[in-house]
Amino acid sequence: MYLLKKVIQLRENSHPDHEKPFLEHLEDLRIMITRIVITLTISVVVCFTFQKQLMDVLRLPVEQVWIAQLEEKLPQKENEAPKPLDVDTWENAKTLEHAAAGLDAAQREAFYQKLDPETAFHARSVALLRAVLALPEDQREGFLTDLDASGDMKKQVLALMKGGPAPELDSRGNLRLMSALKPTETFMLSMKLSFFAGIVVAFPLLLMFVLQFVLPGLHQNEKRVLWPSMLVGFGLFLGGVLFAYFIVLPRALEFFYEWSGNLGVSNDWRIGEYISFATQFTLLFGLAFELPVVVMVLVKLGLLSYETMSGTRSYAVLAIFVSAAVLTPTPDAFTLTLMALPMLILYEICIWLAWFDRRKNRRAEEQEAREREEQRLAGGGEESPTPAEDPYTDETGDDGWHADDPEHDYHYDNPYEYPELPETPEAPDAVDAPDEPESPDKK
Repeated sequence: MYLLKKVIQLRENSHPDHEKPFLEHLEDLRIMITRIVITLTISVVVCFTFQKQLMDVLRLPVEQVWIAQLEEKLPQKENEAPKPLDVDTWENAKTLEHAAAGLDAAQREAFYQKLDPETAFHARSVALLRAVLALPEDQREGFLTDLDASGDMKKQVLALMKGGPAPELDSRGNLRLMSALKPTETFMLSMKLSFFAGIVVAFPLLLMFVLQFVLPGLHQNEKRVLWPSMLVGFGLFLGGVLFAYFIVLPRALEFFYEWSGNLGVSNDWRIGEYISFATQFTLLFGLAFELPVVVMVLVKLGLLSYETMSGTRSYAVLAIFVSAAVLTPTPDAFTLTLMALPMLILYEICIWLAWFDRRKNRRAEEQEAREREEQRLAGGGEESPTPAEDPYTDETGDDGWHADDPEHDYHYDNPYEYPELPETPEAPDAVDAPDEPESPDKK
């Protein structure tokens, strides 16, 4: 209720000539909510038809984190190993080695003969690496040295041991497939993902409905500015979402992945928790990038000014870092900084925009004053105010003086024309009163 009263006060301050009773404000609020619900429903239904593509897009950062971690462990240069490896080759080699693991020696050799030499080499290196890692750490190099194998194979296994990639086939585990612990969890996740995607798609219309409620009674020139403002707002929102998705989210996931690995904890992330984390993360960044739109609306309403914003810059910086700490779902300082820095840059841009707006208004006022002065000089003196500008006349230009109407009361409210006052008869000279007769006592 407190927030609703503040919004209503903001509406009245934006256009004082459109004051409404409280119930009419509530009716406008009902209309806005109805429009938002209908728009979101349509966008959610449309996004639900692309739920599989949306799920693949949202899981892509997890795949990138796993690939980045694996690439750091694989020897990818010729000076590191006889045969450099990439992620796809390593995963394929593990799959082939797993298929040959249940065969006897003759069958396994026949299986490898069917493969190309390089693929067979990598599959054999996976089997040998698994055998070496099963031994105690102090016996691994000795076993590898005494092993009857080619020199390239020994160097390849040593490079793999140094990097530390896991030879197990399901090394990604639930990080790749994830898991659902309830029968209805995946369906509800599809609905949640469609809802968040619907917000992104329908954001321009949602922003328009909110602005129409907060800023009622817009003039024609203000309505023309509304659509470009919405496009700028949508661009900022989409920029924040993309910035979070491509830059911040992968780094946050990598931070948690490494943190768990350093503590010896496997990263078996649940799909539901990940979807909630990723969607909230990206949407919060999108909303944070709306800072210029909010600030410039407040500047246009006169609630903020260039002097206020520049004078309270230090407090704004502190408020931005506190907000970033609260909004980011990760506790690390790196992610907090990635969210706070763009907001600081946007706030500085808002200060410059407020300065340009103030300069524009001052120039307009100076131009208007010059035009009035030129009109006054061209007219040979001070120009008479028009009836609309004259506070002493009504809308028809009546100044309240009716010289030809003897029955009308005289008014002297117009300082620009004083009629001559009618002469009033002078009072008769005072007549001396007769002397009172003296009292007999005085005699």
